[in-house]
Amino acid sequence: MLELLTPPPADPLWDLAAAFGADTRPERLNLVLGVYRDDSGVTPVMRAVREAEIRLAEGSASKEYRGLSGNLAYNRAMVSLVLGTDGSEVDGRAAAVQTVAGTGALRLLADLVRQTRPGATVWISDPAYVNHRPIMEGAGLTVRTYRWSDPEGRADLPGMLRDLREARRDDVVLLQGCCHNPTGVDPSPEAWEALADLAERRGWVPFVDLAYHGLGDGLDADLRPTRMLASRVPEMLVAVSCSKNFGLYSDRTGCAIVLGRSRQALRHAETSLQNIARTLYSMPPEHGAAVVTAVLEDPGLRSAWRAELDAMRSRITDNRSDLAGRLRALGHSVAAQTLARQKGMFSTMPLTPDQMRRLREEFAVYGTTSGRINIAGVSAHRIPYLAESVAAVLGAGRTAGAAAAEARLDAVGAAAAG
Repeated sequence: MLELLTPPPADPLWDLAAAFGADTRPERLNLVLGVYRDDSGVTPVMRAVREAEIRLAEGSASKEYRGLSGNLAYNRAMVSLVLGTDGSEVDGRAAAVQTVAGTGALRLLADLVRQTRPGATVWISDPAYVNHRPIMEGAGLTVRTYRWSDPEGRADLPGMLRDLREARRDDVVLLQGCCHNPTGVDPSPEAWEALADLAERRGWVPFVDLAYHGLGDGLDADLRPTRMLASRVPEMLVAVSCSKNFGLYSDRTGCAIVLGRSRQALRHAETSLQNIARTLYSMPPEHGAAVVTAVLEDPGLRSAWRAELDAMRSRITDNRSDLAGRLRALGHSVAAQTLARQKGMFSTMPLTPDQMRRLREEFAVYGTTSGRINIAGVSAHRIPYLAESVAAVLGAGRTAGAAAAEARLDAVGAAAAG
């Protein structure tokens, strides 16, 4: 059987991560995978999460099965967090199931689309999160793309609207709710309203992917576009991840939310999601969901979590501002301006695949071939080296950056040899 397998394509992100792991240069920087690191280079366990885990351990909760929807208290807490608790018109219009991280939510909802709209096309941004296309196509859906950003690194609203006017009534449009991966480019509030107008007129269903809320402009500001869409369209799908804003990467904690026209439709949707989950993994793991529920239901822990999340966001913003300022000082004002407009964990540098290869081979700076770097993964004291390395590969005539980067390489190498 195994001899009949053709060589599958390797995952480019994990290939780069493996290459970084084999790199012995002391100056190396891993900016590939989407994890937050503090200034010491560690991905921390948030204090509110740790306190919740201690309380759960002391409570010695049972390990009994939760059921196909997972932790019901967690599902309620996630709907409340994402859609707001202000008594708006979306109350009573949502059903949710716990999933295996945001990736599991994307797949469950994609399978739901396949069941309910077998002829639907799913529209994803160009560029898109690397897993969007394979997840949608893995569920048997047709995928098309719409423009997302212009060459100056701004949201390309005219391009989006022109492309999405071709979306049919039964189609689904996948939108990243904030902190777009990989570009870091988000639409303005006015652009979000224009997209909602088009969804209402054309009848397509918004499918919002929320993975980075709280790391852009703040939790409520980052959720505002999703809440606005929910208040305007009759049906909507939302995939939520707790990996980044709760730091629960390996606990794989997510949620799939469906908004519908009636309670009966929502009951049918929830049952369908349960049946899909049953065939994929039966039920999701409990630990992460119990932690999130404990944090969100306790006012003290919730306040502490919000404060930690704000501190993470502030550090990411400072990193981006520092990198942009240093690139500007090195003579790369266009790249700096593009970078400064972006939000969230990721930024896309205006570098070609060949320049990203040079960045990796000559300066031990690892990002994706598309130019994406994890701005949340670099310590503040390494930003000068990152800026000088980027400046060195951006083109001829920028010798100050190249010379500075080479000098730092020599210094680090000498220190390591000593």
